[in-house]
Amino acid sequence: MATTVMEPAVRARITLPVEGMTCAACQATVQKALQRQPGVLDAAVNLMMKSAAVTYDPALVRPEALVDAIRETGYEAELPRPEQTAFEEQEARDRAQEAEFRGLRRKALVSGAAGVVAMLLSMPLMSVMTAGDHTAHSAPGNTVGAPFMRWAMEPLTPALRAATPWLYRIPPAVLSWSLLVLTLGVMAWAGRRFYVRAWAGLRHRSADMNTLVAVGTGAAFLYSVLATVAPGFFLSRGVPADVYYEAVVIIIALILTGNALEARAKSRTSAALRSLVALQPRTARVQRGAEEGSEVDVPVEQVASGDVVVVRPGERLPVDGEVLSGGSAVDESMLTGESMPVEKQPGDRVIGGTINRTGAFRYRATNLGADSVLAQIVRLMRDAQSSRAPIQKLADRISGIFVPVVIGLAVVTFVVWFLAADTAPAVRAFAAAVAVLIIACPCAMGLAVPTAVMVATGRGAELGILIKGGEALQRAGDVTTVVLDKTGTVTEGMPDVTDVLPAPGAPRGADELLRLVASLEGSSEHPLADALVRKARHRGLALAPVEGFQSITGLGAVGVVEGSFVAVGNEKLMHEYAADVAPLQADAERLAGEGKTPVYAAVDGALAGLLAVADPIKPSSLEAIARLRRMGLDVVLLTGDNRRTAAAVARQAGIGRVVAEVLPDGKVAEVQRLQQEGAGVAMVGDGVNDAPALAQADVGIAIGTGTDVAVEASDVTLMRGDPRGVATAIALSRRTMRTMKENLFWAFVYNVIGIPVAAGVLYPVFGMLLSPILASAAMALSSVSVVTNSLRLRRARLG
Repeated sequence: MATTVMEPAVRARITLPVEGMTCAACQATVQKALQRQPGVLDAAVNLMMKSAAVTYDPALVRPEALVDAIRETGYEAELPRPEQTAFEEQEARDRAQEAEFRGLRRKALVSGAAGVVAMLLSMPLMSVMTAGDHTAHSAPGNTVGAPFMRWAMEPLTPALRAATPWLYRIPPAVLSWSLLVLTLGVMAWAGRRFYVRAWAGLRHRSADMNTLVAVGTGAAFLYSVLATVAPGFFLSRGVPADVYYEAVVIIIALILTGNALEARAKSRTSAALRSLVALQPRTARVQRGAEEGSEVDVPVEQVASGDVVVVRPGERLPVDGEVLSGGSAVDESMLTGESMPVEKQPGDRVIGGTINRTGAFRYRATNLGADSVLAQIVRLMRDAQSSRAPIQKLADRISGIFVPVVIGLAVVTFVVWFLAADTAPAVRAFAAAVAVLIIACPCAMGLAVPTAVMVATGRGAELGILIKGGEALQRAGDVTTVVLDKTGTVTEGMPDVTDVLPAPGAPRGADELLRLVASLEGSSEHPLADALVRKARHRGLALAPVEGFQSITGLGAVGVVEGSFVAVGNEKLMHEYAADVAPLQADAERLAGEGKTPVYAAVDGALAGLLAVADPIKPSSLEAIARLRRMGLDVVLLTGDNRRTAAAVARQAGIGRVVAEVLPDGKVAEVQRLQQEGAGVAMVGDGVNDAPALAQADVGIAIGTGTDVAVEASDVTLMRGDPRGVATAIALSRRTMRTMKENLFWAFVYNVIGIPVAAGVLYPVFGMLLSPILASAAMALSSVSVVTNSLRLRRARLG
C-alpha cells in the first residue's frame, strides 16, 4: 500500500549562524543533524557563510530545537536577531571575519616563531643518538626515521655549534623538558581550537579536520613525552629516544598559516556584497517643516515614509522614493550595471544607494528598510551565497565517510610499516601514520563549491545580474535553448501608434476612432494599450469613461464607451463578436509584414477600423542574439503577437525560429515541448505576463528595470532591460561550473595522490618518504589554492 506524504500547510525558513565549522566533514555533520529533525523539509549548510538555511514545518519543530540540534553535534549556533537589518548583519559578519583573520595571523606568527626556537633547541639532540641509526637520521631522502625537520638543518650544524656553543652545553634532558613546556604552551594557546573541537566531535560521535590534526599532533606529542620521561624504555629496545616537539609546533604553525590565508581569501569572496552594503549612506538630508529651506541631517534609520529628502550633486541617495521637484542624471551602475546615468524628472522613481551626478532635486521617501531595493538585493545575494549547488552533493557524500576512512588508513599504514621496516619500525610507522592523518584534511573539498558560488553571484551582481542561488547557477550552465519573449525583451517595450485606418464606409474618422479605442484601453495595463492612450493624449483627444470593461487574455479588451459596445484586439477577437475583418485584412497583413502589430476595432459588432502599433527592436538585441548563437545556443522567439509581425521582428533580430499567437498557457506548453525534446530551456521575459513560462523553464530569466528585483517566478533577474545580460549570465554559469569542477578535481586528486605518498608507496622504488611537516604545508596549500582559483571568477571575461 502506497504511503501518502502530506505537504505541510505552512512552510517557514530560517537562517542560523553556525560557528566552529572548518571543513566539509563539519558541514556534513551539521546538515545530517538538522535533516534528522522531525518537521525539517530541507537544510542547506554553507561552510563559507557559516550558516544553516533550514526550511521546516513550524507545527512540528521550533527554531530553538534546530539550534539545540546543532549544538549537540559540538558546534555553536544561535537564533538570528530579528531587529538586525541586512546591512547591520553584513557589517557584523565583516567585523567577525576581520577579527578571525587577525587572531589566526597572530597565532600563526607566534607558533611559527616558537617552531624556529623548537628546531634550534632540537639540533643538539641530534648528537645524542645511541641506536646506531645515524644514517637513518641524517639522510635527507629519509625524513621519517629522524626528527621530522632536523635533516634539513643538519648541514648548518657546524655553524650553529660555533655560533651558539652554550646551546650544546645544555644537558639533553633539560632541552627535552624545555621543548615539552614550549610545545605544550603552543598546543594550549595556538592549537587549542583543534583539540577542543576534536573532543566535542568525539563526544558526539563525529569526526572532521580537527580530529585529524588533533590525533596526528597529539600522537606525536604523547610519543615525545614518553621519550622524555622514560628514554630508557626506547633505548633498551634499540629504538632512538627521539622527540618530535618541533614537528608538533611547526605543524600547528603551518595549519594556522593556511587557515589565516584561507580566511583572508574567503573574505575577498564577499567583496561584491560588502560593496553593496557600503552603498547605504549613514545619514539623509530631510526637509522638516513646510518651508523648503528647513533641512536637517538625520540618521537614515530615522527617515519615515513620506518624508521629503533633498539631494545635491555628487551625493548618494539615502532611500528609495519618487521625485517631487528638480531633475538630474542618476548613476545606477552599482545596482544595474548600466554605465550611462539615467535622467530623472518629477514622477520618476529613484533608488537608494545610487549617485546623483548633476542637478539637485527633492523626492518623497517610499520604500524603507527591508523593503528598499538595495535591501532586497542584499537579501537576495545573501540567500544566493548561502545556497548550495547540486554538484555539492558529491563532495558531501565523500566527506561524510572521509575522516573515518582516513583514520583507518593511518592505522593500516602504522601496522604495515611496523611489520615491514628493518630499522626503527615504531618510529617509521608512527611518522608515516601521522603524515597520512595530516595530509588528508578535507578542507579543500568543503570549499570547492561554495567559494565559487559566492564569487560568481557577487560577480553577477556587479554586472546587474541577480542569480538566486547555486542551483540556478548550475542549471544555467546546462541551457541549450533560449526562448525570448518579444515585447520588452527583444523590443523596447515602449510601442508607438504608427497608423490609424478607419474601415471603408465607417461613420467615424481617424481621431474619433482613436479616441474611442483609447478610452477603452485606458483601463488596460497592456503595453499596446498604453501606446494607444499616449497617442490619443498627444493629439489632445478627450477620453470617455468606460463601463463593463473586460480584458480577454491573449485576445484584447471589450467594454461600453458612450453607450456603444467597443471591442479592440486581434482577428480572433473580431471573429468572436462577428465583425468581418475582410475590408482591412490586406492592410493588416501589409502592416504586420513591416513589423507592426495590427489592432482591429469594432463598434456594436461592426468593423470600425484598424490601428498599427510598432515596438522597435532594442539596439542591444542584435548583439545579444548573435552572442547566444555563437555560444552554440538555439534561440526561439515566443510571443502572443500576430504571426507576420513576429516573423518580421525575428527576421530583423536574427532569430530563425518563431512561435507566435500563443496565449500564456501556450507559452508554457511550448517550453514543455522543448524540454521533452531534451533541451535545457531558459525562458526570458518580463517576469509578470510570462510568469508561468518562467516557472516552467529550467531557468527563468526576468528582465528587470532596476526596481523590480524580487520576481518570484524567475531564477535570474537582469537589473536592466538589456538582453545581452542573458548571454552574460549563461557564460558566467558555464565558467563557474568549470571552476567548481576544477576545484573538486584538484581537491580529490590531492588526496588520491597525497595519502598514498604520505603512507610511503614511493619508498620501495625511490626511497622517498613525506614528513608530517611537509604534509601539513601541502594541506594548507590545497585549501588556499581552491579559494584562489574561485577568486579568478572576479576577473573572468564573459563577453
